[in-house]
Amino acid sequence: MVSRFMKEYSRSRPGQRLTTACAGLALAVGLSSSASALTLEERKELDLSHYTVTDPSASYFDREARTELLQKTSNSLLIQQRDELKNYGPSCQQRLDLPPITENMRIPGFYPTPDAWELATEPLFQFEDTVSEMAGSYVASGDAYYAECLVKFLDNWAKEDALMEFHYHWMEPQAWFSLESMIFAAAMAYSVVQPDIEEMTEERERVEDWLNRLATEHMSIDGAESSCCNNHFYRRALYATMVGVLTEDDEMFQFGVSAIYSALHDMTEEGAFPMEMERGRRATHYQNYALLYLVTNMEIIARQGYDIYNLEVDGRTIHDAVEFLATIMKDPDELGDLAPREQYTGFMKDPQYFSWVEIYRARFGYDRFEEFVETLRPIYNRSAGGYATLYFMDPDVQGHIVDDEKRQETVAFEGLQDD
Repeated sequence: MVSRFMKEYSRSRPGQRLTTACAGLALAVGLSSSASALTLEERKELDLSHYTVTDPSASYFDREARTELLQKTSNSLLIQQRDELKNYGPSCQQRLDLPPITENMRIPGFYPTPDAWELATEPLFQFEDTVSEMAGSYVASGDAYYAECLVKFLDNWAKEDALMEFHYHWMEPQAWFSLESMIFAAAMAYSVVQPDIEEMTEERERVEDWLNRLATEHMSIDGAESSCCNNHFYRRALYATMVGVLTEDDEMFQFGVSAIYSALHDMTEEGAFPMEMERGRRATHYQNYALLYLVTNMEIIARQGYDIYNLEVDGRTIHDAVEFLATIMKDPDELGDLAPREQYTGFMKDPQYFSWVEIYRARFGYDRFEEFVETLRPIYNRSAGGYATLYFMDPDVQGHIVDDEKRQETVAFEGLQDD
């Protein structure tokens, strides 16, 4: 299991704002400055022992309330997606036929060999789509068929001890990277159905034991100089938080929380994540990519009763990172000396990268991205949250699907060109 944390931090009660005094305490135990990244050693010395799992049945959204809303809504966008999942959901038997991956997994790198990477990851993506679609179909329909099928599917993989064997070398980390999203895809989807499958006791025990062992094995690798602490750490934290909740593993949950402290510590005064800025012409893409996992993680933590969104470290919160992203997407000149002004913008036409915006907007009513994400809805991310628009969008925000022509426009960010 993960390392024990020193005992210093205090827990924020539900509805209680974390104050600058709490931030000062954090600084006193090692978060001394954001001039340099929090080291692995400093991170492992954080005391987050007061962050404990309070509700193992809490998913990353209120499934019962959302299902009820979806059955009553008159919002045409939500109705269309709901009915597609309800009436044309995945076939259980076909998905159960997908063979568990039990061999030593080895994946070529994405950037040097994209075609080989795409071929090798196809069965991994099938796994992620399967679990996310089953969960989405259950939310849309309320039909236990999908919940039970999801558990059976995961149980098939658990019985085979799937995914436990994977190749890792610091120069060949792609299999390790790929497993990150498979674990949180499975955990988040399972969290949606878990409270409603009480009869499947043996299957649940196997699935939860497998998820915990798989997460433990995966997170035992710290990663190389960058992947130890950048967006890949945030991805590992996402599954750690969700699996920690599902299995009532406080240490694993605390590992997930530690990513939020680490990210806020490392953040610049502008709200930039320095390790993501190092990606040069993809700096904006990776600022957004980091938020995709941090915000989704924070929502899981918040659902356990913690005021994590208002956590301050050296006066900075996650809201500063969100504001900085909105600013540099609108005007790359605002990057200053952090990265080149000629930024890659292809990610802005891919809805999956903005599932976090639906979560953030649902909680805060934040609208700087609204005209932009309007062209991307309904937003689906096969691993980090599934059907984000279906689960989070306020029915009063947008009542229609934007036509294809408008989808091709970056309405909110005029003048940006593809790489």
